[in-house]
Amino acid sequence: MIYLKQVHIHSETFPVPDLYPFGLKLFQNTKHLEFNRGITFFIGENGTGKSTLLRALAHRCGIHIWENEFYLRVEENPYEADLYKHLSIQWSKDPVPGSYFGSQIFSHFAKNLEEWSLNDPAMLDYFGGKSLITQSHGQSLMSYFRSRYRIKGLYFLDEPETALSPSSLIDLLNLLIRINQLGHAQFIIATHSPFLMACPDSRIYSFDNQIIAPIPYEQTDHYNLYKNFMDNPANFIKSFPQMRAGTINLFQPNKRRRYED
Repeated sequence: MIYLKQVHIHSETFPVPDLYPFGLKLFQNTKHLEFNRGITFFIGENGTGKSTLLRALAHRCGIHIWENEFYLRVEENPYEADLYKHLSIQWSKDPVPGSYFGSQIFSHFAKNLEEWSLNDPAMLDYFGGKSLITQSHGQSLMSYFRSRYRIKGLYFLDEPETALSPSSLIDLLNLLIRINQLGHAQFIIATHSPFLMACPDSRIYSFDNQIIAPIPYEQTDHYNLYKNFMDNPANFIKSFPQMRAGTINLFQPNKRRRYED
């Protein structure tokens, strides 16, 4: 199901040209993104802005973001959370509810749920009847995913793979596939996991260039890095420093990257 159809980035209204996130060239150059699949992935290196756009989209769609405990920062960027003010969105029909998952804030939510359940133990029935904090981190995540995503809605996930084992990642992948087939939910997911990116009938947007653009799974750096490592771990480890320095290329050395239409 497609609920969120399109987002427009209004770079002409950016308040500053050089501070994050408005200083990122891909936000300045990308005018809009289309969401025409039930599952969309945002991928890219750290600091490319994928999680920032994900959070801004959730905010613009009216999805509540569970805030972490208060903390102080040495350097404060007054514009860091303002990207949503410069987005406009297009729904397929009417807006729908949903949720935002962030691996950094989930533990805070689980602790609060535990306190609420002291007075109302039935609250845990929604998550399979077990306390989330007495399970392993990965088990508690899967309990949350299985319960929450049964409900119709628009779901944003920021790096859900963080605490999941490889087998749990496949469980999450299969869960996404099943829910996508049922057609009651739409997912937008920022991830580094090539396991999740392999989800059939999904779209992958790369944040690794001057514009946000769709890319085939087999042409992502994530896929090629894992493939080259698995093919020859010893050679990959030996060559990786040179690859990072740009002196050799283990990622399809004779093939130019092709973006999807």
